[in-house]
Parts: sequence; C-alpha cells; structure tokens
Amino acid sequence: MLRPAVCQILKNNESTYSLVIAVAKRAREITDDAFEDKAILDEKPVKTAVDEFANNKYRFIEDPAVKG
Repeated sequence: MLRPAVCQILKNNESTYSLVIAVAKRAREITDDAFEDKAILDEKPVKTAVDEFANNKYRFIEDPAVKG
C-alpha cells in the first residue's frame, strides 16, 4: 500500500476518483519525460506522483459542473 493514505491527501470532500485520475496522469507525464530524456527512474512513477500530491507540489481541480 502506498503511503500517505488517500484520506491524508484529500481535503474538502474531494473525490477519490479525481485523485486517482490525477495521479495516473502525473505518473504518465513522469514516465514520458523519463523516456524522452532517456533517464532511469529510481522509484516507480506512481509513487513519485503520490508523493508530489501529498507534498502539495501538484494539485488537482475538480469541475463543479461535473459533481452536481
């Protein structure tokens, strides 16, 4: 299981689904950047993405029109 827990990352009734999608998109960006730079990743892209969201380096914004 990845740490930190989902409940530690989410704030203000944000959707778990939105977090999962945001982490997946960020992990894909990390992978694509590493491929373009021909870099070797030290840790898995999903772990890096989760850490970035947990440390507030990245944030996701939910569309209020979709929630309703």
